Amino acid sequence: MDQSHPPHTPESLNQETARIRWAELERHFARGVVIRVARELDLVAVAVAFANDDRAAVEAWLEGGALNHLDTDTARDWRERDPELWAVVTAPWVLVQEPALKP
Repeated sequence: MDQSHPPHTPESLNQETARIRWAELERHFARGVVIRVARELDLVAVAVAFANDDRAAVEAWLEGGALNHLDTDTARDWRERDPELWAVVTAPWVLVQEPALKP
């Protein structure tokens, strides 16, 4: 972790999250920098782990399948359905999550 900057907090990164549509993410997908965050994870907590270089947490989520590079099938699905997504940038990555449907 870069010691010249204070660690990122959930409060600081929560302010960086935004609702976004697929059309706005497509160019990032083409660059290979979109990471899909499973619904069961807290998007902000994942962003904090990325920003603070918490490799153990990120690797555990990757190994467990809760995080992955966005695959082509999901990208096609999002293009067709155009759901409202949540995203946060932790350069160079764009973390994206499709919220659970409300009952």
